[in-house]
Amino acid sequence: MATQGQVITCKAAVAWEPNKPLVIEDVQVAPPQAGEVRIKILFTALCHTDAYTWSGKDPEGLFPCILGHEAAGIVESVGEGVTEVQPGDHVIPCYQAECRECKFCKSGKTNLCGKVRTATGAGVMMNDRKSRFSINGKSIYHFMGTSTFSQYTVVHDVSVAKIDPKAPLDKVCLLGCGVATGLGAVWNTAKVEPGAIVAIFGLGTVGLAVAEGAKSAGASRIIGIDIDSKKFDTAKNFGVTEFVNPKEYDKPIQQVLVDLTDGGVDYSFECIGNVSVMRAALECCHKGWGTSVIVGVAASGQEISTRPFQLVTGRVWKGTAFGGFKSRTHVPWLVEKYMKKEIKVDEYITHNLTLGEINKAFDLMHEGGCLRCVLTADD
Repeated sequence: MATQGQVITCKAAVAWEPNKPLVIEDVQVAPPQAGEVRIKILFTALCHTDAYTWSGKDPEGLFPCILGHEAAGIVESVGEGVTEVQPGDHVIPCYQAECRECKFCKSGKTNLCGKVRTATGAGVMMNDRKSRFSINGKSIYHFMGTSTFSQYTVVHDVSVAKIDPKAPLDKVCLLGCGVATGLGAVWNTAKVEPGAIVAIFGLGTVGLAVAEGAKSAGASRIIGIDIDSKKFDTAKNFGVTEFVNPKEYDKPIQQVLVDLTDGGVDYSFECIGNVSVMRAALECCHKGWGTSVIVGVAASGQEISTRPFQLVTGRVWKGTAFGGFKSRTHVPWLVEKYMKKEIKVDEYITHNLTLGEINKAFDLMHEGGCLRCVLTADD
């Protein structure tokens, strides 16, 4: 492309400071250095993690920054030594890198990768510990190694999943975070088996993806728990078989679920990020074998608690990041599953707006009637 090796000026939504509306700015995006890829973002979705950092509660949150981490686009140019993608490739940027060389990647025990984490956590690129974004010479931090609320972004090559060019980018962008996380929590982390009883706390996008994963795994009962009863109709379409609203009971929700399931559920998933709900999710599990998976991200500094006896008597407490999927290996596989109509994606998209309407999109997300809002990055 004619822009290779050049600085590109484009539109991006900049978070100048916590809790202040994002501002659409003309941003300069530097060319990719060695091991980096510059991507033209076509579609990006909003996730609660973006809102969490924007709120100022994230200890790693740096300002000014360009948020966004659930997106899809086309490679514009690549830096020196990049061999796995080339200009024109259709890609999904992945906040969970996969270098295939570090201790984590080689362990066979985790999808976490250590190669670029020290840079992405500091809002910069690994090569020179600097940002590729600037406005009139003022540096703007990267976010989660992705920064997709921009028409162009620069990411590490280990954070780019090359996908089928026939896949609709305005849909499969969701596989960069929420939908993949929910499916993987069931398939990879919990390994739910046929006949299992499953409880899901929080029926947002991730919780519904857990339900979809549990249904495909053959769970016999999928119990959705949410304080908003309006979510229940939608949840049926994703596999939830029964609903519990904690507000309708006087006793603790864990006791309600133990009573409903003859001693507790086989698997529970906390998809909210609330530490008291995490406790309830563990304690509603069946003695002897129940497993609870923490999917939601709690605010910084919060701690979980339960009586050790809960674990001594056979319950297991686990967590998951990106659903245990290895990004560059599994995101293309998830896209293929979508193309074969084996997993839902379109059904999570409730709103479509433009990048310029991003503040409205955040408002929609907080109102509760919105699952995923996909933004078109082009003007």
